[in-house]
Amino acid sequence: MNEELEALARTLQLSDPSQARLRLAFGSGCVQRVRHLLEDERAIAAVDTLQAYVEGRSDDAALAAARDAASAVARSHPGSRSIDGAAHAAVSATNAVAHALAGRALEAASYAAYAAVYAYSGSAVMDPSAFQGEFRWQVAELARLAQS
Repeated sequence: MNEELEALARTLQLSDPSQARLRLAFGSGCVQRVRHLLEDERAIAAVDTLQAYVEGRSDDAALAAARDAASAVARSHPGSRSIDGAAHAAVSATNAVAHALAGRALEAASYAAYAAVYAYSGSAVMDPSAFQGEFRWQVAELARLAQS
């Protein structure tokens, strides 16, 4: 749990309907950091559509279609193909994409951080300090986007 991010989100009233674009922009930033972990082309395309939307190059209909596609991919992800699941972060990265497109920025951030740490080492997710770099980036990014 990124307590500093949650505190900043409360200060910014991130859950308020008027902050929808900020939630999408922050979610997009989080999933861009784990894009390389995605395995399904539909999830990758959804990330690209989200980024295009944030940049004003896509519309609400495309965003809705990408949201539906990402949700379907996340619900049907086969999980790890290896026996022990070691170094398999695609499931968490895919869930981050689905949450980001749904405007659930804090959930997207949480899944993205987990995917980033898990990709480094499956056992690292048990060490809270392994998340600190990603957590710091998330707080700085949300603050930066809020000031833009």
